[in-house]
Amino acid sequence: MIEYELLSAIQAHQCLPELGDVLQSCVKDGASVGFTDPDDREAIDRFWKDKIYSLASHDCALLIARDKGFLAATVIINYCGIPNGRHRAEISKLLVHPQARRQGIARELMNRAEDMAWKKGISLLVLDTRTGDVASDLYLSQGWQIAGVIPCYAKSTENTLHGTTFMYKTNASAC
Repeated sequence: MIEYELLSAIQAHQCLPELGDVLQSCVKDGASVGFTDPDDREAIDRFWKDKIYSLASHDCALLIARDKGFLAATVIINYCGIPNGRHRAEISKLLVHPQARRQGIARELMNRAEDMAWKKGISLLVLDTRTGDVASDLYLSQGWQIAGVIPCYAKSTENTLHGTTFMYKTNASAC
């Protein structure tokens, strides 16, 4: 049974190694999530430590999924703190460990992240994904719209430049 949880900064700090393991495993599997060297654990841990700081200051929220206790997946909601952008947030690091895929975990995490954002008064969500990745199909199936594509935007683990697709979703009742 998959269990979903919203983590506090303290809870995230307590599972820092597990968070790093999920990110590292996804990068090793070729995910384009901001890292090009899956063996650079220092950079991966630094990312999570920075996110924990953001959790503590309520600049973001971190949802996770556990499969029989194993930290299987994550998603982050990054809230915009500037005055003209407090109505929007960015979805990032939707990560599902390669061993936990094809169970609907990513879809459920996205549903929960969206619901959480809408309840907080967010009316616009944005995200980006490598153009052509299977994640695009998931997002499109959940009502996300393509805003545009920028070619040669991000470098992959193979040191190749790839386009990035920017997407958005609005809360119709709030826009």
